[in-house]
Amino acid sequence: MRDSLRWLLKTVGLRALTYASAEEFARGYAEDGPTCLVLDVRMPGTGGLDLFEDLSARGLEIPVLFITAHADVPMAVRAMKSGAAEFLEKPFNGQVLLEKIQRALRDDGARLERRSATEAVRARLGSLTTKECEVLAMIRDGRPNKEIARLLEITPRAVELRRASLMRKLGVGSLPDLLRIAIGLEAASESRPADPPSRSA
Repeated sequence: MRDSLRWLLKTVGLRALTYASAEEFARGYAEDGPTCLVLDVRMPGTGGLDLFEDLSARGLEIPVLFITAHADVPMAVRAMKSGAAEFLEKPFNGQVLLEKIQRALRDDGARLERRSATEAVRARLGSLTTKECEVLAMIRDGRPNKEIARLLEITPRAVELRRASLMRKLGVGSLPDLLRIAIGLEAASESRPADPPSRSA
């Protein structure tokens, strides 16, 4: 089955690595670009569902497709609730499997791009001073410059200068772009912009 699937993927230009067991996969896998993990539910040793739930618990986010000859409703529900991308019963249509894998690879590619963009923004956030972070947090909360100035006990002009500085450091040219960065990071449960960095100037 592994050889057959590897050959099928090779026919459409996809690189496939195969593993005989969950333990072998755990020893040999390393993230390298967009990925889709195809698991058989019944495998020697640790089963596919147990492996997937263990990987999810450890933060692995790659899409997973399950294949099995022993599908039943509770098993399918468990797989989908765990975040599986798809659940296919044997015998399955090879073209259908290819389409699902290719869709999963596109989705994972988009995830990696978002993660890369988020990490780049977080690096820029690390260059902000404590005072700039304070202003950014208040801008994110929808406060106008005059209110920010009053709360921080500084002049509106000082608020404008800090805002201009943080926008330059973050590489944004407009308030909507700034808000998208701040709100997007907060929604993704990343570090909050208001967290003070080590610098205080």
